[in-house]
Amino acid sequence: MSAKNAFYAQSGGVTAVINASACGVIETARKHSDKIANVYAGRNGIIGALEEDLIDTSLESAEDIAALKNTPSGGFGSCRFKLKSLEDNKAEYERLIEVFKAHNIGYFFYNGGGDSADTCYKVSQLSEKMGFPVQAIHVPKTVDNDLPITDNCPGFGSVAKYIAVSALEASFDVRSMAKTSTKIFVLEVMGRHAGWIAAAGGLIEDEGIPVVILFPEVEFDKDKFMAQVDAKVKEYGFCTIVVSEGTHWPDGKFLAEQGTRDSFGHAQLGGAAPVVANMIKDELGYKFHWAVADYLQRAARHLASESDVEQAYALGAKAVEFALEGHNSIMPTVDRISNNPYKWEIGQAPLSEVANVEKMMPMDFITDDGFGITQACKDYLYPLIQGEAYPPYKSNGLPDYVTLKLQSVAKKLDTFEV
Repeated sequence: MSAKNAFYAQSGGVTAVINASACGVIETARKHSDKIANVYAGRNGIIGALEEDLIDTSLESAEDIAALKNTPSGGFGSCRFKLKSLEDNKAEYERLIEVFKAHNIGYFFYNGGGDSADTCYKVSQLSEKMGFPVQAIHVPKTVDNDLPITDNCPGFGSVAKYIAVSALEASFDVRSMAKTSTKIFVLEVMGRHAGWIAAAGGLIEDEGIPVVILFPEVEFDKDKFMAQVDAKVKEYGFCTIVVSEGTHWPDGKFLAEQGTRDSFGHAQLGGAAPVVANMIKDELGYKFHWAVADYLQRAARHLASESDVEQAYALGAKAVEFALEGHNSIMPTVDRISNNPYKWEIGQAPLSEVANVEKMMPMDFITDDGFGITQACKDYLYPLIQGEAYPPYKSNGLPDYVTLKLQSVAKKLDTFEV
């Protein structure tokens, strides 16, 4: 039986290490050329498959593919696009199978978070019913760290490291100016429903910094929050607040809700930091500065966690190995063996238990007052931010990141409108 091709695509918001997973997929596939003829990457995620816009990764040098491991963002382009059910949009699934047939694709590696796990699951379930079996393996990725079963998600460790370091450095700045100037620093981080990233900011407490955290898992209580902040300022002279974008009032409305929706129908968020900062100014009169980590937190490859890079690569590589072993409709997982020393291994989870399931912060990771993290949470977080995996730097002082050739595979089918 002749070797089939593989399709790889990146989905959703990118990370500092998603390209490390791409590197793991492509390098491992190249070691098994007798079974995987080539890896075609979707230009801009699953849209690349629907539009038959496939990138021929065989035209990329071994050196450039290896350099992906040190390069942030999505090397092949990503998208926010969720396939509907077969009943709602049969044409999209028929198109996928048509493209896979035309290009002899028998392996599907989808690198993303919860929505891509759902897409991967649908493809694995429906491809056989539509007459063209495809082995679909989900490669986990999300800075939100909210995929179930896996101990953590590639991308999260590096974001956690960036937020902890940035919060610490900004806090040192505020501390030095607090006597006559700024007493409050507010840092807004990602996390719509899960407060994992915000929790990472709580690690600065161990460095003597007064910090208050606002989690999506805890309803916002303005009076309790003001009392907490005021007490910290009176004791330390300043206070740092880490607020998740998903912090919400008891009625469920987000502090940062703009009244608009994204392509998935989610409330468009942005602006929790100035809301909180101005609230403190109005109630307590303290001078403030605020910042929104936004893309900086997920693109900071220069400060990536070593364990995060290693896991991202290993999960990409293992996804290919699982497929070659005959597995289908699964996701490779990180299984933690111990905290100190930090040890982990790769397991697997069925996509039926991953798709459309969100993992929130355990309540025993949040202090009883709702504004901090417990020792159990710290024990979980510290191993994920340890180690540095600095990218190589050019003589001009900038990181040596790779931009691939991204040459297209010749199209064989008619145009399809997404």
